[in-house]
Amino acid sequence: MQVACLEHLILSQQNPNRPAASIAFKADFALLIAYQVDKGPLVVSPPSSKRKRVPFLFLLSLLFFLVTAAILAAPRLTPRLSAFLTSARYRFGSPSSSGAAPFSTSAVKPSASHKTLAYQPIFSQFPDMTADKYKNPPQAPPVFTGTKESIVSDAKALCDKTRSLLDKIVAEIPAGDASKATFESVMLPQLHDENESALTSRILGFYQYVSADSGLRDASTEAEKIMDEFSIECGMREDVYKLVDTVFKAKGGNEGLEKASDIDPESARVLEKEHKGYIKDGLGLPAGPQRDRFKEIKKRLSQIQIAFQKNLNEENGGIWFTPKELDGVPQDVLDNLEKGTGENEGKLKLSFKYPDLFPTLKFAKNPETRRKVFVQNENKCNMNVPLFKEALLLRDEAARLLGYPNHAAFKIEDKMAKTTKTVDDFLGDLRVRLAPGGVKEIAHLRELKKADVESRGEKFDGDYFLWDHRFYDRLMIEKEYSIDENKIAEYFPLRSTVAGMLKIFEQLFGFVFVELGPEERARLSPTGKAEDIAWHEDVIIFSVWDDASEGDGFVGYLYLDLHPRQGKYGHAANFSISPGYLQRNGTRRYPATALVCNFSKPTPTKPSLLKHDEVVTLFHELGHGIHDLAGRCRYSRFHGTSTVRDFVEAPSQMLENWCWTPSQLRSLSGHYETGASIPDELIEKLISTKHVNDALFNLRQLHFGIFDMTVHTPASHGELEAMDVSALYNDLRVQISGIRGPEAQGEPSTWGNGQACFGHLIGGYDAGYYGYLSSEVYSADMFHTVFRQDPMNGAEGRRYRHTVLERGGAQDEMRTLEQFLGRKPSTEAFYRELGLDDAAAKAKAKA
Repeated sequence: MQVACLEHLILSQQNPNRPAASIAFKADFALLIAYQVDKGPLVVSPPSSKRKRVPFLFLLSLLFFLVTAAILAAPRLTPRLSAFLTSARYRFGSPSSSGAAPFSTSAVKPSASHKTLAYQPIFSQFPDMTADKYKNPPQAPPVFTGTKESIVSDAKALCDKTRSLLDKIVAEIPAGDASKATFESVMLPQLHDENESALTSRILGFYQYVSADSGLRDASTEAEKIMDEFSIECGMREDVYKLVDTVFKAKGGNEGLEKASDIDPESARVLEKEHKGYIKDGLGLPAGPQRDRFKEIKKRLSQIQIAFQKNLNEENGGIWFTPKELDGVPQDVLDNLEKGTGENEGKLKLSFKYPDLFPTLKFAKNPETRRKVFVQNENKCNMNVPLFKEALLLRDEAARLLGYPNHAAFKIEDKMAKTTKTVDDFLGDLRVRLAPGGVKEIAHLRELKKADVESRGEKFDGDYFLWDHRFYDRLMIEKEYSIDENKIAEYFPLRSTVAGMLKIFEQLFGFVFVELGPEERARLSPTGKAEDIAWHEDVIIFSVWDDASEGDGFVGYLYLDLHPRQGKYGHAANFSISPGYLQRNGTRRYPATALVCNFSKPTPTKPSLLKHDEVVTLFHELGHGIHDLAGRCRYSRFHGTSTVRDFVEAPSQMLENWCWTPSQLRSLSGHYETGASIPDELIEKLISTKHVNDALFNLRQLHFGIFDMTVHTPASHGELEAMDVSALYNDLRVQISGIRGPEAQGEPSTWGNGQACFGHLIGGYDAGYYGYLSSEVYSADMFHTVFRQDPMNGAEGRRYRHTVLERGGAQDEMRTLEQFLGRKPSTEAFYRELGLDDAAAKAKAKA
C-alpha cells in the first residue's frame, strides 16, 4: 500500500525537508487549496489587511490558468478528492511507519466548529492508476439484511431444500446398485448443496454473535437450533447412509480410496469422512431404543451449546465501585465506564468485558477490589453450571452407546493425536517439566508482593493469590525490566497497527488489501446500500486480492469488528461467514471472513491503544483470517480453518512470532501523537520479557487442558455423575499452577464456577483444548525451521501459503506439515522456546 499522493504533497508544503511531490499533481493541489479555503483548515492569512488592486489582465490570466488546470486534472482529481475528504479528520503530521495517518482526537469527539466524517478508514491512501484493477471484484460481498422473521424462515427454507434433495436422491438411486450409486450421483449433489447452503447458513448463525439488535440475536439463535436439529436428522438418515455405504465399498473402503485413481484425493477424503460420520452419528447402533436415545442426546447437546453461548454473549453484569476503590486503574479505562445515578451516584460500573476486566486486575492497587472482580467474574454465568454438567453426562452416555470408553476417545481418534494416551502423556510430561519453573516464579512474585505491601505500611499475609497474579506480573515487568505497558501501548494505536499488520501479510503472502469506504460499499453492495454489507456501523471491510506476483486475482473479503458492545461475542475470534469452494460450473466462490474482537474504544483524548499482548492477540486472530482467505479447496467443508482442532491454532500461533521480532515491531508501531516508531531500546526491553513468568502462563493452559481431559475421561458414568465439576476445576488450578484461591482463606472449593464461563469446552474444543499446547509444537517447528532467520522472506511466505494455508483440511494435516518441513515435526524447537531441555524427551522416545 502506498501513502496517498495528495497527503504527501500537503505534508511537503508544511515540511521543507520533505521531498517535493511530483509535478503531475500540482494542478490537483491547486484545486484542493481552492476547496480548503471554504473549509478553513488550510487558509493562510495575508500579511496585511489592506486590499490591493490586482490588474484585470492578471486576473484574467489567472482564471484561464485555473480553468485549464481543472480540465487537465479532472480525471485524477475526483477520486483523490473523495479519498482526501474521507481521511480529512486526520491531522496533517508525519505519517506513521505503517503508512496510516496519525490519529486525530477530533475523529472521536468533534468540536462544534469542526464536522468530521463518520467513517474512519484504516488506510490513508488514494487510488492510483494501478488500483483500477482492484475496483471491481468478480463477486459481491454478502449482505446482512436479515429480519427477525426472515432469519428463521430462511433457516427453515434451507432445511427444506436439502431435505428435498436427499429425498430425490434416495427415490432415484437404488441402494446396493454400485452401477448407479456413484460418487457423482450420490455424493456430488449433496456436496454442491452443502457448499451453497453454507453461504446462507453461516450468516444466519452469525447474527447471534454480533448483532446490536437483541431480536435478531434471538432469531439467529432459533435459526441455529433449527439447522442443528436438521443436521442431526440428516446424519441419521439410514436410507442416505446405505447409498453412501455402497459408494464407499465400491471404491474399496479406506484402503481402496488411498490407492484409487478414479477419484481425486479431496473427494476421497470427503467420502471417507462422510461414511465414518454416519456411523459416529448413531447409524452404527441398531434401529430402536438405543438409536432413538442417541438422537435425543444429540438434539439436547445442540440446545445446550446454543443456550450456553447465548448466556455468555448476553451477560451484562458488573460491579459498582467508588473511584477510590479503582485507584491505579488507567484513566482511559475509567472514562469508558458507566457513571452511576441514584443509589450508585458517584460510582463507576466495572463490567466483566475484557477492556474493563484485565486493566483492573493489572492496575487496581486495592487487593480487595481485585479479589471481588476476580471472584465475581468466575461467577458471572452461573446459569451455565447445570448446562455444563448435563453436557458432560450426555457426551459420556453417547460415547458409551457407540462403544467408546469415554467422550475423549470418541473425539480424539479423528485428530492428529489419535489416542487419549498420547494427549495425557503430552500434558503430563509438560506439567512435570514446567512445575519447577512455576514454583520459582511464584516465590519471586511473592517477594515482590511482600515488598510492595510493606512499602505501604501494611502487614504481608505470606500468600500469593489468583487475583494478585496479573497485578504483580505487570509490576515485575515495570520494575525489573523498566517497561510500562501503557507507554508501550502509545506506540500501537489500533487502526495504524491493523494497517501495519496487513502490510506484513501483503509482503509475506502476496495479498493486497483494499479498504472499502462508504462510496465503494454502496457501489459494490447488491442492494446499492452501503449499510447492507455490514452488520454494524463499526465494521471495517476490505476486498482482498493477489498481488501481481500471484496473478492479481480476487481472494475474498475481510471484515473487522473490533470494539465491545452489549450482546456481542465477548472474546476475540475469527468467523468464517462465507466459505470458498469450486462451484458447479468450475469457477471459484470466494470466502468472506470476520475478526470479532473486543479492544478498548477510543476516548475523547486518545485513540484505542493496544497493549503488546493485545497486539499479539490481534495478529493471531488475523492469522486465522488469512488462513480462511488463503483457502483453495474444492469443498467448503475443508476450507480455510476447517482442520482438526489440534492443528487449527498452529498457523496463527506461528505468526505470533512476528510480534516479537524487532523489525516487525518497528514497522507495526507509530506513536499516536507523533507517528514515531517505537525506540530500539524499548523494543529490546520488550523482547526480553517474552518468557517472563512463562512457566506460570503455560501451567495455566495446562490447567484448562487437563481439566478438559479429566471431565471427558471418567472411569465410569457413575464417577462422572458423582463428580463435583466446580470443585474439580478450582482444585486442579491450585494443584497445577500452584497459585492459591479463596479456598486458602477458608472458603470451599466450590467458591467459583469458571467452567460455566469456558465457552471453548461447549463450543467445539471439548476433549480438544490440549490442541492449544500441542499445536505450539508444530508452530514453533515451522517458525524456527523456515522463518526465524528471515521472517519477511516472501518466497518462503508464499510457499507456506500454498503448501499449508491453501490446503485447509483437504488432506491429512500431518502430511501437510511434513510437506512444508520436509520431515516429520519435532518437539525440539517447542521445548527450546520454553527454555526446557529436550534431551530427556529424546531419550524417552528412543526407549
